[in-house]
Amino acid sequence: MPRRIAARRSPIHGNGVFALTDIPAGTELIEYRGKRLTHAQADRLYANTSDTGHTFLFTLNDKYVIDANSEGNIARWINHSCKPNCRALLEEDEGGDPRKDRVLIESLRALRPGEELTYDYGIVLEERLTPRLKAIWACRCGARKCVGTMLRPKRKPAEARRKPAKPKSARKA
Repeated sequence: MPRRIAARRSPIHGNGVFALTDIPAGTELIEYRGKRLTHAQADRLYANTSDTGHTFLFTLNDKYVIDANSEGNIARWINHSCKPNCRALLEEDEGGDPRKDRVLIESLRALRPGEELTYDYGIVLEERLTPRLKAIWACRCGARKCVGTMLRPKRKPAEARRKPAKPKSARKA
């Protein structure tokens, strides 16, 4: 099967991943790979890194995080957008082993050759979202209705009870 996607320099930010061929909507494109860490391990390894605005950590489930800094693939280069053309989906292990859960990137709509793949990172930081942090985590997607940051507001207690069916797409330490 010919390659459908490739990494190269991005006008959004640093590196990006681009369609090489026409890709229909609903196509599974790639698994987000990397070393499995517990949340505690990730917190220790990446303590105080929210000031960099850069990470390859992805929340897998309540127990594990995928660290694409180690054993990662090109999925780590897919950039954020406020108007994404892809989404991250959690595939739970049929045997119930949370370490074997996977994150898959799927196209939301048809993609054309040369189009950059993007998804909404949905980053939620534990600390207060200051103007300084919003600037560090600035969005550069260029969408007409860009919200200006990759950060999502913290959930209010009522919202916390109505969790979405899918987990947030990215975990930032």
